[in-house]
Amino acid sequence: MTSQDTSAPAAQATAGLLNTDWNPRGLPDGVTTTNVVLRTDDGAATGGSLYTPATPTDTVVCVMHPREFMACHYLIPDTVGAGYAAWSQSPRSVGNDLRLEHEIALHDVATGLAELRRRGYTRIVLLGNSGGAGLYALYTQQSALPGAERIARTPAGRPTGLADLDMPRVDGLVLVGPHPGQGALLMNCIDPSVVDESDPLSVDASLDPLSPANGYRGAKGTQYADEFVERYRVAQRRRVERLDRLAHQLIDTRLAARKRVKAAGLDATAEDRRAAAHTPIINVWRTDGDLRCFDLSKDPSDRAFGSLWGRDPYASNYGAVGFARQCTPESWLSTWSGLSSNATLAKTAPAITQPVLVVEYTGDQACFPSDVRTIVDAIGSDDKRHERIRGDHHGRALKDGESPGRLEAGRLLADWLRATFPLSL
Repeated sequence: MTSQDTSAPAAQATAGLLNTDWNPRGLPDGVTTTNVVLRTDDGAATGGSLYTPATPTDTVVCVMHPREFMACHYLIPDTVGAGYAAWSQSPRSVGNDLRLEHEIALHDVATGLAELRRRGYTRIVLLGNSGGAGLYALYTQQSALPGAERIARTPAGRPTGLADLDMPRVDGLVLVGPHPGQGALLMNCIDPSVVDESDPLSVDASLDPLSPANGYRGAKGTQYADEFVERYRVAQRRRVERLDRLAHQLIDTRLAARKRVKAAGLDATAEDRRAAAHTPIINVWRTDGDLRCFDLSKDPSDRAFGSLWGRDPYASNYGAVGFARQCTPESWLSTWSGLSSNATLAKTAPAITQPVLVVEYTGDQACFPSDVRTIVDAIGSDDKRHERIRGDHHGRALKDGESPGRLEAGRLLADWLRATFPLSL
């Protein structure tokens, strides 16, 4: 494969893991790729690609994201090049988190890891990139607990089935560009100036992050006063609380209708039958308003003006594409609510006692320095290493002529693996 341009035009959205430009190097000679199709214990389809080096190994590095396709992740060549197997797993719903509940996604992870154990891998290392960090940290936390102590119900009240799930233990974790969890991420970037959830253009001017009256001056001079930042953060929490209440109300309405249908049997009304069958969808508008994306003096780093979604905050905040734009009440509570989600590093990182490598990109627009420091401090392991590398969220170069940060991340990963999980002679 030939190398590719790592720059992005100003109007180009930069979110997602951009697997189309994953690897300018190709896989090492002798690597075998095996595609595997699996069924979870609750009947969902999952699977993955197993990359095996020419020399057999008992150690495998797993990469997975709760909604992204990761078979082409850029760190796979470095993993197999260092002599380790790599497992890239797909979630049950690729490219769509409309119904994503993290507790249920653990069944996907467990199925993949059980298959790797069956294939003879005795040491398993999880590599969580971006949102994959939250998923794998939650898995690590839950797999360390006796079944009876695991999360019994999702935040929406659905049984998780984790108590009886075979959850193979893991031996190490690598967190690359980790944000604090999808819900915690959204708590920082949701626009609290929305007045009416049914009206995406409703604005409380006193909280508008794009108003010059509040400090917005575009790429050259945006600066928010501490007083505004404090009010903004409080209002963000209140909006999430409001959305949590809406989600619970929608769930309660459906469950009440189901009870009435069950009690009435054939005499149930058509209205109740419709309400019992209906799964509502919540549209969550304006979720790209992290003040740190526009005021670069806040939590300073090497990042450029703008967010993962692009450099025009009006297009990214008011447009159709964005975090949590559409979700069921259940997925909102489990995945995107910073108040209700179990998949936040603040809740799960203390349970990580395995060796850990944390790779922070200094130009990341989703994973800010203070967030990474908090994550590293919260990790319970005594064997943890934190490395900072120039690059954006995807490990691409920050300036023309620079080497992509992902290449240095790959070298660090290979060195850490060899030091922490030496290969058998």
